[in-house]
Amino acid sequence: MSTVAETPIAHSDVTNAKILAISEDRIQGFVRDPIGEIAERSGVDSDTVVERIRAMLRAGTIRRVRQTLMATNLAEGALVAWQFPPDKVDAAFDYMFQQDPFSGHVVIRSTDAATPGSNYRLWTTVKVPQGYSIEKHCSQLARITAAERFRIMPAKRIFALGVGHVRRKAIEPGSKSDEPAVAKDTEKVALSELEWHVLDALKREFKAEEIKRDLWSARAEEAGVPLETFFRVAEELNRRGVIGRFSTFLEHVKPLATGERVTRFNALFHWAVPPGREIETGREIGRFHILTHCYWREGGPEFRNVNIMAVAHGTEKEKVLAHKRAIDEHLTSIGIPVSYTNVFWGGRSEIKPSEISPIAYREWCASLGVDPEMMRD
Repeated sequence: MSTVAETPIAHSDVTNAKILAISEDRIQGFVRDPIGEIAERSGVDSDTVVERIRAMLRAGTIRRVRQTLMATNLAEGALVAWQFPPDKVDAAFDYMFQQDPFSGHVVIRSTDAATPGSNYRLWTTVKVPQGYSIEKHCSQLARITAAERFRIMPAKRIFALGVGHVRRKAIEPGSKSDEPAVAKDTEKVALSELEWHVLDALKREFKAEEIKRDLWSARAEEAGVPLETFFRVAEELNRRGVIGRFSTFLEHVKPLATGERVTRFNALFHWAVPPGREIETGREIGRFHILTHCYWREGGPEFRNVNIMAVAHGTEKEKVLAHKRAIDEHLTSIGIPVSYTNVFWGGRSEIKPSEISPIAYREWCASLGVDPEMMRD
């Protein structure tokens, strides 16, 4: 094998692109040999897969490698829109990203024109462990950051979730699956102490030196269980819909070490459709291959009662809008009326996994001098 210094780190390198087209979002659920699966499906041998993922992770082309969870089934979560005085937005952004372990995506958004909700500049995803109140958590954040108001929008259904930026570069507007998307519910799953131990070890990010063909033996040891027990518990959690995908997450917000950008535009699409047609609409919108996320969320009067939201990324603004037009035209063609629609563009952005551990939540409360019992639902 070559040294890291000689190993290509660009996401556009032919071999790296083959690997990333699979490793970003094609390894669904829990598998015992993710590296072997990536190798088989990409046509790149496993030693090279290990070498390239390690090199891209060290160089920052890949920002993290981890087994994702369906956190909406494990914790109380929501998309939250925040309104601040203009001079407070950046400081609030910094606090949410650096000081709140329970905030995940942190994005400053804007619209092309003044529209309902455009004064909500900061958008975050927030999760709190089961039994705790997301409303009370956001109230604490609002107090600390001097927010004027906030809107909590939990997901009622999920229609698309998968971030394959390399694969999506070649997608043309209108490209969609033959069948409507599956509507996934957000019902919460209770876990045993053993399952939490396995899950905590399972979800921790991999460092570059941990990337190898045998990924899970060290994690089983970390969880304090035999490897076969680790596999049994992980596969049972997978059957219960708790496991997301094994993924190499590209750095798609900031310029890479090579000077390239994976994407330049991040768009949050809003649609308001008639009440009672949310699932039907979400399944139709979720068919479109360009989307990384699609949810049924209630925006309320602040956002003209939008109820379907989706996210798309691209390197050209006009092409992102062309994808949006293709979705709008499809809804019109099948007779789904849209009373209002909008696009919120992403600017400054940071992403980190949200903490969902009850232990970590109690520690966070203690650090603020807050009684965790007062934060319960």
